[in-house]
Amino acid sequence: MESQPIPPFTVVPGSVVHEIVAGRQQELIDLVERAYLLHGSGETTNPPSYFLRFPDKPSARIIALPGAVRADVRVDGLKWISSYPENIAHGIPRASAVLLLNDAATGYPYACLEGSIISAVRTAASAAVAVRHLAVDRRPATVGFFGTGFIARYLHMYLCALGLSFDRVGIHDLSEEYAGAFARHVAESNPDTEVRLHQSPEDLIRSYDLLVLATTAAQPHITESAWFSHNPLVLHVSLRDLAPEIILTATNVVDDVDHVLTAGTSVHLTEQRTGRRDFIDAPLSEAITGAFRPDPGRPVVFSPFGLGVLDIVVGDFVHRRAAEAGLLTTVDGFFHDTDRHRSPGRIATAIREGGAA
Repeated sequence: MESQPIPPFTVVPGSVVHEIVAGRQQELIDLVERAYLLHGSGETTNPPSYFLRFPDKPSARIIALPGAVRADVRVDGLKWISSYPENIAHGIPRASAVLLLNDAATGYPYACLEGSIISAVRTAASAAVAVRHLAVDRRPATVGFFGTGFIARYLHMYLCALGLSFDRVGIHDLSEEYAGAFARHVAESNPDTEVRLHQSPEDLIRSYDLLVLATTAAQPHITESAWFSHNPLVLHVSLRDLAPEIILTATNVVDDVDHVLTAGTSVHLTEQRTGRRDFIDAPLSEAITGAFRPDPGRPVVFSPFGLGVLDIVVGDFVHRRAAEAGLLTTVDGFFHDTDRHRSPGRIATAIREGGAA
């Protein structure tokens, strides 16, 4: 039987991840779209995410998102991402993450990548894919952002990469400081676009064709269905902003039905209240293939729970490009004792002599 080599273990820091993804928004949107199609055709394995919670810190959590991708990608992996909302008060980001990639042939981990940028990229690219295929009959001319953190910045970047020309960008955040900083960022990025700050959620929601909900809300806080009477496309990235009453009046598209109906998401709460799940109209993969077209006479809500396979596909892309550019950091000797047939005598001799058997 031919032996399988153990792959070298490499590290890709955030600076390299940032360098690789910069300016490649269109390429990454297409990559994530293909990952959705692979998922929809059964070429992925994406088990339920595991939530590590803490009795002494109920607002915090660390989530494990395992997954495997086949077809011509053939890579397995795990995203380990923490969410500590209280970090924001200390001036550091809420989320931090690492992504591990495993060799599909041997199972050996071969890369550890800084994961928060990859997570932001796959989230933003996922939202862009949704707009590309759910706004076919009504291209949005305006966009409103509810929540102005790290993810919102990437979402704005990737929506602009679609070639959309927004006449107006609206912004609302509980923090006037964060709202103002995001407004300046948008104005600098798009100097010809009107940027408007809104003092209330209602004023923002009623005023825009495309809405981006990117908050840290742990439970629904938007309860008025009438605010959505203009039938916007809603990118419900933070998953827990909308009350069941709103979900039930909308066309609902998700990334994966079983995954999103967990962990107290708005659609999960709706399922618990009604005892059914037929209010979910389609997975995004069906919109991509054209098998599903949303009703233009209703609000459309896209609720992406976040699939680990998306991070794995983006991480594999980053790792390959970093390798081509000579930007990988290899950890020599990371897997040390790999000879399963060494005798105890050889091991003892090596220990006495301070060397390897």
